[in-house]
Amino acid sequence: MDVTTHRGVAFRAVRFVLILVALLVIWELIKLIFGDVWRYKAVFGSFDILWKPPLHNQFASDLNMPHVWDVAGALINPAQRNAKESLGQFLLGAGLFTWQEALAGFVAGGLLGLAIATAFVHSGLFERAFSPYVVASQMIPIIALAPISVIILGPTPIAIIVLATYLTFYPVTIAATLGLRSPDPRALELMRSYAASPWTIFWKLRWPASLPYVFTALKIAAAASLMGAIVAEGSGSFPQGLGRAILNFNEQYITAPGKLWAAILVSALVGIAFFLLVRLAEAVVLRGRRVAAGPE
Repeated sequence: MDVTTHRGVAFRAVRFVLILVALLVIWELIKLIFGDVWRYKAVFGSFDILWKPPLHNQFASDLNMPHVWDVAGALINPAQRNAKESLGQFLLGAGLFTWQEALAGFVAGGLLGLAIATAFVHSGLFERAFSPYVVASQMIPIIALAPISVIILGPTPIAIIVLATYLTFYPVTIAATLGLRSPDPRALELMRSYAASPWTIFWKLRWPASLPYVFTALKIAAAASLMGAIVAEGSGSFPQGLGRAILNFNEQYITAPGKLWAAILVSALVGIAFFLLVRLAEAVVLRGRRVAAGPE
């Protein structure tokens, strides 16, 4: 990457960190104005602060919105009483387990979506026959499909992968269909005039033109597949994974709200990391490709 690209990446990274810090500051400002009474006592010395917010709203209570440092403290403290590993270590392992299942569904759904899109582009009859079913498949609520998948396939990783595949294939199908049809008609006519086979046209023209569309869909599918994996884990008897951790900590919310917020935070970070991996792959594959300028 050239200097300009490095600067662009650095700028986006700094901007992301600044936005995250701003959100945390806003969170604590809301607590400062509307939260519960807050007291800080120094470990050493007689330093003592008692803060009584000027206004009060139950939404900003310590139960609904724990302090940022309470969530950070929960990550450092043991996951359970007398446990050897911290909550952060436990959630990291759970996040890795969930990501592996989501990745398998992401790959399977991506390949399925590309296969369906390829069939749509090359067969108008196939598209007219099956495109309504592809759209209708997304009308099933994920919260209803998850327990059905677990009941049919059992509490196995296959059930998680199937649900992640289900949420992945649709955006890839739609985007890849648009991308495979995006080449200039004059380029298609030129290749046909040279007696190029449909396979050659696909690999030399349609596939390269579709890559920006496909990667856009894959970035959406990365988050969707992770969400599907978490929902599936929460619907079955899976001892591992973020879905089970979220359910367990939800039951303990009254006594330890920081644990649930920590699990939500780790889930978001895993999703962001997955998105960034796809974004990195996009930057590598599309490196050097010139972006067409829009209308002035």
